[in-house]
Amino acid sequence: MNIITIEHVAKVYEVGAEEVHALRDVSLKIDKNEYVAIMGPSGSGKSTLMNILGCLDTPTRGLYNFKGHNVSEMNDNELAKIRNKEIGFVFQTFNLLPRSDALHNVELPLIYAGVPASERKERAILALENVGLADRMHHKPNELSGGQRQRVAVARALVTRPSIILADEPTGNLDTKTGEDIMSLFNDIYQQGNTIILVTHEEYIAEHAERIIRIRDGLIERDENVIKRVIPKKKEEVA
Repeated sequence: MNIITIEHVAKVYEVGAEEVHALRDVSLKIDKNEYVAIMGPSGSGKSTLMNILGCLDTPTRGLYNFKGHNVSEMNDNELAKIRNKEIGFVFQTFNLLPRSDALHNVELPLIYAGVPASERKERAILALENVGLADRMHHKPNELSGGQRQRVAVARALVTRPSIILADEPTGNLDTKTGEDIMSLFNDIYQQGNTIILVTHEEYIAEHAERIIRIRDGLIERDENVIKRVIPKKKEEVA
């Protein structure tokens, strides 16, 4: 089942007297419970595509259909509703409120959605438990490690029970070991039936996905399924 359909999408920005063609002619479909990585060098258009997929921006031309709704023609209020209810965002810089504890940070999207306080707290606690932070829910961001802060951000993305998780360079500010831990968490989330779209410029991060869409110069260069590496067992393990 297609959750996202994009047809001939282009995005043009006016920079002074110059036109910048960030996306030229992009068409793609993403199904429910897919794990997709979008890759490309700086200036390739991957961030612009992410912003359009996340309803943070609208295309200059072309069709964006999200769960049967034409996003291309939505106003700001309609876009905000989709962002709040249908999309869970995970950013490279965590975007946590520094003076609020983990529990309140996770509750925030539910506050904007008008969810009653008792239900908000219950759902936020469950989301933190699901990312392994049950014992850190009353800690503020400066009392948490980088990996723990990103887990709070993941819990916040999950708490609204969104249709998709959209992650922008989620390991960019983390060391390699912590980054692998976060990618393992994303794999668990995917295995539970969630749709994940991951934006990265790191090949080894993209290879955690099941499908890689490679973008260059505002166009899709390749769209390929990931061949998972199988590590052969040693002879003594085979016996």
